[in-house]
Amino acid sequence: MRVLVTGAGGFLGRLFVEELANRGTVLANGREERVSRILACDLAAEPLARLAEAHHILRPLPGPLDADDTLAAIAEEAPGLVVHLAAVVSSAAEADFTLGMQVNLGATLALIETLRRLPEPPVFLFASSVAVFSCAANETISDATPPQPRSSYGAQKLMGEILVRDASRKGFIRGRALRFPTIAVRPGKPNKAASSFASGILREPLAGQTADLPVRPGLRLHLASPDNARAALFHAAALRQDALEGETSVTLPGVSVSVAEMLATLERVAGKAVAARVRPAPDAEIEAIVSSWPGGIETPRAQALGFAPDASFEALLRAHMDRLSEAA
Repeated sequence: MRVLVTGAGGFLGRLFVEELANRGTVLANGREERVSRILACDLAAEPLARLAEAHHILRPLPGPLDADDTLAAIAEEAPGLVVHLAAVVSSAAEADFTLGMQVNLGATLALIETLRRLPEPPVFLFASSVAVFSCAANETISDATPPQPRSSYGAQKLMGEILVRDASRKGFIRGRALRFPTIAVRPGKPNKAASSFASGILREPLAGQTADLPVRPGLRLHLASPDNARAALFHAAALRQDALEGETSVTLPGVSVSVAEMLATLERVAGKAVAARVRPAPDAEIEAIVSSWPGGIETPRAQALGFAPDASFEALLRAHMDRLSEAA
């Protein structure tokens, strides 16, 4: 089986590609398949080149996903599993509506148009977000709550979900749209996601740097670790299509925690000096976006399908610290 990963140069794309290459096989739609090639697509060529150096079965496809030559290469390779992670993140999509629509919706449509012409419908994982939901006051909701996004990013992800559902109904793809929690602790540098601070207030202090806190301490977040997000991708790929019973959108479990609890845990685990590196820096735009997201989500359907949250926020934080120790 050939596997396509879009956004392969991002942190989650790299995690997935590396594990997939090391495994050599993947469970897709209930069947174990040998991975013969990984097609890695990303705007940035450098991270794809590094992945290709490490894994000989990888074919890099640098450049825009909806470029004619990229789509032609995808059609030629006919992947049996597609992991669609490429996206313009929340704050960037809010600031540039045209770019967000072009990448988050337009490129997804172009990709599905290409896949619908393949001899066999591929398993298609679409990375959506809990940003499709909205709350008046950052409250806890359930996965049965109707999505009503209050950001361009959330609206674009919801439109993508609807497209995935209909393309699956038509038999073009075997789609699964995963509503990811905010992922922390993300490796690397801060990005333009409104939720970027959720990693920054942990990652930077642990690295000896200061970090800005743009939101109020009482704000709650629905979190998952990078390892949990990667595991969710593999589990979603493995599910048989009939297990979804026609509802292709799945709200993933997470750990509900307030920013104040995050900082208290950081102080308890890493020390007062580390936690003191976080400094208040209110940002009304970020606060407005993030406070409209649910502070917690009850996810009985996802858990019945076999998805599981991290054990606790402390476990999530300690896992990141363990990775830092291993890399040192």
